[in-house]
Amino acid sequence: MSNNNNILDVSFSGGELKVSAGGALVLTHTPRNPMIQVGLGAPRIRSAHGNFTIRGGLRWRKPLRRVEIQESDERHAVLLFSAPGGTAARLELVMEAAAMRGMLSAEPGSQHNRVWLRLPAGRREPTYGCGEQFSRFDLRGSRLPLWTGEQGVGRGFNMTTLAANLHSGSGGHWHSTYFPQPSYVTETGRYVHLDTDAYARFDFAGPRDVLEVWQPELSFLTGAAGSLEGAVQALSAFLGRQPRLPAWVDNGMWLGLQGGSDVVRAKVEYARRIGIPLGGVWVQDWVGRRVTAFGSQLFWDWKYNRERYPDLPGLIAELRNEGVRFLGYINPFLAIEGELYKEASAKGYCIRKPDGSDYLITVTTFPAAKVDLSNPEAWEWYKRVIRENMLGVGLSGWMADYGEYLPVDAVLAGADAARYHNRYPAEWARLNYEAVSEAGKLDDTVVFMRAGYTGSSRYAHAIWAGDQMSDWSRHDGLPSVIPAALSSGMVGIGVSHSDLGGFTSLFSVRRTKELLMRWAEQAAFTPIMRSHEGNRPAENWQWDGDEETARHVGRMARVFVALKDYRRAALADYYEHGLPVMRPLVMHYPAAAARRAAGERSAYRYLFGRDIRVAPVIRPGVRRAAVLLPQDEWIHLWSGRRFAGGRVTVDAPIGQPPVFYRAAGRHAELAALAADSAATVAAVAGAAAVAGT
Repeated sequence: MSNNNNILDVSFSGGELKVSAGGALVLTHTPRNPMIQVGLGAPRIRSAHGNFTIRGGLRWRKPLRRVEIQESDERHAVLLFSAPGGTAARLELVMEAAAMRGMLSAEPGSQHNRVWLRLPAGRREPTYGCGEQFSRFDLRGSRLPLWTGEQGVGRGFNMTTLAANLHSGSGGHWHSTYFPQPSYVTETGRYVHLDTDAYARFDFAGPRDVLEVWQPELSFLTGAAGSLEGAVQALSAFLGRQPRLPAWVDNGMWLGLQGGSDVVRAKVEYARRIGIPLGGVWVQDWVGRRVTAFGSQLFWDWKYNRERYPDLPGLIAELRNEGVRFLGYINPFLAIEGELYKEASAKGYCIRKPDGSDYLITVTTFPAAKVDLSNPEAWEWYKRVIRENMLGVGLSGWMADYGEYLPVDAVLAGADAARYHNRYPAEWARLNYEAVSEAGKLDDTVVFMRAGYTGSSRYAHAIWAGDQMSDWSRHDGLPSVIPAALSSGMVGIGVSHSDLGGFTSLFSVRRTKELLMRWAEQAAFTPIMRSHEGNRPAENWQWDGDEETARHVGRMARVFVALKDYRRAALADYYEHGLPVMRPLVMHYPAAAARRAAGERSAYRYLFGRDIRVAPVIRPGVRRAAVLLPQDEWIHLWSGRRFAGGRVTVDAPIGQPPVFYRAAGRHAELAALAADSAATVAAVAGAAAVAGT
């Protein structure tokens, strides 16, 4: 077997087929363990409120046990897999740099519409990715579908999920996600990506990775980079990296505000007085408000509401002169009471039902129309809406919400809805990207999204974790935003954040003061620090609920600002090399040592850049924390105490989450700046001086 990184090696001996790419085994096949299976199915897919119930309807499934090598050289090979009865598939293999591209197509006469690809795997090899996963970081041992939809309410075996399911079927599952992606990496450096927009299911529970796709053809990329870090770099280079965040993001947090011009002005002034550095205000109700049984929602007619914001361009200019940017909100739905819907409907720009009428989708409690992004005329029209009604009045960015709701029985102008469903959120990202880019504003604007799929990484400046519950629950509260960031970081998304304080308050769930304060601590160590008032602002604790809370939020926002140079260096690592800003320990430390250091909580602790170790407080009442550190020299951010690794216990009062930085890191002195805002600069600077950092 050749060790050349660009060599494809195909061997067939004793009935066993082996394919190596760049010296690493990537495919194996024997008649008893066939690499490819095909099948025929008629799925049943139902949706309600963005939640999908999917039944496979499998009619038959066949292993393709026979294989014939039709062509083979060091860069290219063609293999024919077949079964009795005329079922066959052709697999073409091509080397692309150090990776291998596989292209599987159905042979004439074969009637299958599903494919199972079985790849070599280590039985206990930790596996990461598959888009944004909220409940598990290591997917080994799991089976999960890859289908964009609502994340779900609660997403676990708890009363919140039960109540949501009884009310609207919206409870979700551990694997429900806005942002699936058919890509993954392993701890040993394998990486796999499937070029598909069809429904897929990945099974990591057995001795092989079994990748099921509901289409007759399949293109995939696989390679072996030798390390997790190398695999993440290679995969992100292939998929494309996010547009760069503008410098003004570093000026402070973005306060989530609403209520009209006077309210925004008053709260900005209070934030200044209390000491909260502001990079921007995120004002979702710039388009007006709609009050429903779900809570405070928005009027989806994408132009500024003159009752709440009589002179929005003037307000935006006023705030910008004070160094505060104004961000808004948009999604691909249209309020049926609005002027934009009337125009879109008349021109045929909305998705339709089979009877030709507009397909109105109930999102929470009201119906809305959805723009057909497969229609080139609708595409250009919606870009014009963004350019004129958003960029044209001075917005510096916005939340580009939703994207995951497309029903599979919709009629589209230019695509089959079942195949376009997963693709829709990535196209929604591309539309926003084009609107901003064509206006010459790409380097000064931030578009952030929750839904996504393959391709989103090329177009969205940032993602956010979506509508978390405003609580401490593992699957849908504060803890869940950490595995979400880590998993998406493995497959191309390096810039993510969450709603500070969470969003959803339903049934008995209400945001507490302690939760908001702990969430602010975690948000300070992310690429973007942004708050949200939630769906029921009056019932939940807010950043200005009392002076103590406001000062705490200001303190953590000053930490965020103090870390701007360090954060820029971490961002550069992503833009130039593909390494996400929020990373697992195993990316930089031997896997076994990292797992010992992280233990069962590895999904809830992370590296912020290369040199800052963050162990957020994600349970109520915690004031002292035990943290396992990998072998290195670490400095406790708030006290300046030094540790050589192993289990350490530190005080963790509110305002001092367990955070450590590497003494040997290139940016240790920048990490120490965060202590300036925590009123412990003397201790940290003294310790740094002694160590020569």
